[in-house]
Amino acid sequence: MSEADGAKNGSPEENGGSSKPSTPHSKSGWDGKLRVNKQATLANPEALDDPDYSDEDAPPVDQIDADEDLLDGEDPEVEDIDVQHSRVSSIPALHLERFKRLKRLCLRQNAIQRIELPSELTSTLEELELYDNLVKHIDGLQDFTQLQSLDLSYNKLKHIKNISSLTQLHHLYFVQNRLSKIENLEALTNLTYLELGANRIREIEGLETMTNLQSLWLGQNRITELNGLDTLTNLRTLSIQANRLTSLDGLASLPQLTELYVSDNKITSLAPLSSNPKLEILDFQTNPISSLAGLEGLTELENLWASNCQIADFKEIEAVLKDKKKLEEVYFEGNPVQKSGPVLYRNKVRLALPQVVKIDAAYVKAT
Repeated sequence: MSEADGAKNGSPEENGGSSKPSTPHSKSGWDGKLRVNKQATLANPEALDDPDYSDEDAPPVDQIDADEDLLDGEDPEVEDIDVQHSRVSSIPALHLERFKRLKRLCLRQNAIQRIELPSELTSTLEELELYDNLVKHIDGLQDFTQLQSLDLSYNKLKHIKNISSLTQLHHLYFVQNRLSKIENLEALTNLTYLELGANRIREIEGLETMTNLQSLWLGQNRITELNGLDTLTNLRTLSIQANRLTSLDGLASLPQLTELYVSDNKITSLAPLSSNPKLEILDFQTNPISSLAGLEGLTELENLWASNCQIADFKEIEAVLKDKKKLEEVYFEGNPVQKSGPVLYRNKVRLALPQVVKIDAAYVKAT
């Protein structure tokens, strides 16, 4: 399962001297958006569209029983089963107990409401994907202590519960649920990757024991401050786009941070980033930022995404970024420096930053 599974939008080509909206991509190909694209085609769109759909007293969805013979052609020794978009509403109907060596189970885009796995899989199952189903409660997983990856994105969860025994988990996905709190993760000290994007979270909390965490995704929530990060000393990637941040204060405790995505907030200053010298990818698009002050010491910087801010001075761009020898890609479209002279803009950036090979999705020299 790719860590950028849902980010598949390419960058539009630019023609002539005009600047068209473009989507930056990191060196790994990720476009800075949530792993699970919010515009993805879902099997259960009603789980998102109807605000009352996840209430306890809501009427149940129509049940479509799984075909009893759906997996009859599978080798009983198989280690990987993938049943996507097959209208499965009952896990027991699949008779998974016959697959004694099953390690990876994907039941993506079905109509499953309850997690009912056979006990025969407790000692073998390592990866479980229930993305885009109708699960309201996390239950039935307590004995599956060999799980290393669990994906419950695009479901109807309001709370994180009943997973404290899953201490082998290193990847955990809860994208696009109805979570309002980060809770009950204290025992999961082996987690290296945690996705909580597109929920209703207001505060970063409950991560004190996550000292091994390397990637944290919190985009599209309601977070106002960068608190609760002090113990995440091994964190390398932080995404907290489209929240309610006004400041980057709170990042000083993240000495290993190499990728930071904070676009679509209300941040006014980059000054706190002076304490994060290992940053390689920085995305602060669509913030009211008018100065690059704070980036002077970021000698490892490779990608800078600064579209739709308030940067107006080519001299500052040159003064702050010209010495960044590893800088390969920059985005400044939508800033005053581009809007005030769109015809000459790209050439001015190229002259100010001769090391850069890509400006606003357009290559300015061969790589």
